[in-house]
Amino acid sequence: MPKFAANLSFLFTERPFPQRFAAAAAAGFKGVEYLFPYDWPAAEIAGWLAAAGLEQVLFNLPPGDWAAGERGLACLPGRQGEFAEGVEQALHYALALDCRRVHCLAGLRPPGVPEAELEAVYLANLRHCADRFAPLGLTVTIEPINSRIDMPGYWLDTPARAFELQARIDRANVAVQYDIYHAQIMAGDLAHTLEARLGRIGHVQIADNPGRHEPGTGEINYPFLFDLLDRLGYAGWVGCEYKPRAGTEAGLEWFRAWR
Repeated sequence: MPKFAANLSFLFTERPFPQRFAAAAAAGFKGVEYLFPYDWPAAEIAGWLAAAGLEQVLFNLPPGDWAAGERGLACLPGRQGEFAEGVEQALHYALALDCRRVHCLAGLRPPGVPEAELEAVYLANLRHCADRFAPLGLTVTIEPINSRIDMPGYWLDTPARAFELQARIDRANVAVQYDIYHAQIMAGDLAHTLEARLGRIGHVQIADNPGRHEPGTGEINYPFLFDLLDRLGYAGWVGCEYKPRAGTEAGLEWFRAWR
């Protein structure tokens, strides 16, 4: 059975953030992820994890000004210094939380910048991040996020592009973060991609389509895909990054059947 992690930026949001850890554990989750930890001291988050008996499995590098609409810095020319500072901040939190993987958001495509320049900046930034993470045994993940619905203008938006860039970054500790919901919107071909590319995937996330709600509410055959992950021997985490259609607890029936 896959190992499911609750994404606390999406689930249990009926409670203040510090209380979501205990709620996730009570529901049967063994791991958690969320977008960003930086609003809280790392020691406090470590305490919430320990009290709930949970593993921190993923969070994101600093994204720039999220409130102003920025969605990452990795491809943005002129922001390399800020990106490098974010790498150091993420390293501090990853070590304090014993989190082995951190996702690097690519960013939105800035107008008027040649594609070759965006690509060169992205590759250089990812290599820098990977080289800082590697001595500490940490992995950096890159995620294709759909640009049709959830994040218009996102630079890295297709699985094919993510796997191509992963190969060109050429660092053993860079893995693709395969969000099945985003992949379904941009490319489909989910089972074949998992079968052909599983060795290059470092983290899986789920939500159904349309609506980005819990498994079982849309078109994706999650029981088949969960069985496939088991048959393929996937030992990593599956992050539940979905919007509950009618509250977190009401939307966990699918999970209770699999835990």
